[in-house]
Amino acid sequence: MRIALGLQYDGSHFSGWQSQVNQNTIQDELEKAISAFVGIDALKSNPIRVITAGRTDTGVHALGQVVHFDVEVERENWSWVRGVNTFLPESIVVNWAQPVSDEFSARYSAHERTYIYALHAGPCRSPMSASRAGYVMLPADRWFDVDAMKRSAGYLIGEHDFTSFRSSECQSKTPVKTIYSIEIFSDEPWLYFKIKGNAFLHHMVRNLVGSFIQIGIGKQSADWMAKVLAAKDRSIAAPTFSPAGLYLAQIAYPEEFNIPKPWLENSWLPKNLF
Repeated sequence: MRIALGLQYDGSHFSGWQSQVNQNTIQDELEKAISAFVGIDALKSNPIRVITAGRTDTGVHALGQVVHFDVEVERENWSWVRGVNTFLPESIVVNWAQPVSDEFSARYSAHERTYIYALHAGPCRSPMSASRAGYVMLPADRWFDVDAMKRSAGYLIGEHDFTSFRSSECQSKTPVKTIYSIEIFSDEPWLYFKIKGNAFLHHMVRNLVGSFIQIGIGKQSADWMAKVLAAKDRSIAAPTFSPAGLYLAQIAYPEEFNIPKPWLENSWLPKNLF
């Protein structure tokens, strides 16, 4: 049978989602935990393998990650949650579990992904948010030009070639993606970006945030974003910004699969973001 799980994790101490040789990854921890719960030796030829909705990078967090896997063992939904969590580190948790049809794919059935980026700004960084938020040093009497950032966001809405915001390591077959909405919330000393799209390129959100910051601090004008997008040249966009403030917030699926929404109320992020 096929089982879907909803996950949350703090990615601060992991080398990203994807399994890697001699690296500490979330996928490895989850597969070991599921295998231990169902009594499968992960070192044998047929260990549990999970498919994820989105592969997060080193240091990136998730509030609403979704995965699926195939298994011959039957358990109650809550048993999957309690049992797998027993074998997971405190920084990773399963929020829900349910059987799904063989037509469901955590990756390919998804039609919308939402990312949130949390940014702290001021004369001094906050040690309490060092791994939870990005940081920009600003004088106490200065703040971002949020209106300019919002105007620049308008150029990105819709279907575009996002080569200018694509990592050289990106494995996507096409740089063409669709952004449905970009919201920017200002609450000094915090700034939050909420970006929804059908899919994202490697480092795309962090590259967009880096470019928004250049506009927000006045180094670039709002229409610079349109020029960067049209250039299809990664070298002219801003440097890739810190992974610390990036959260995979939610994955949306067709209603026929009845996939639960993520538990966002237990997040430290402001509730008005959701």
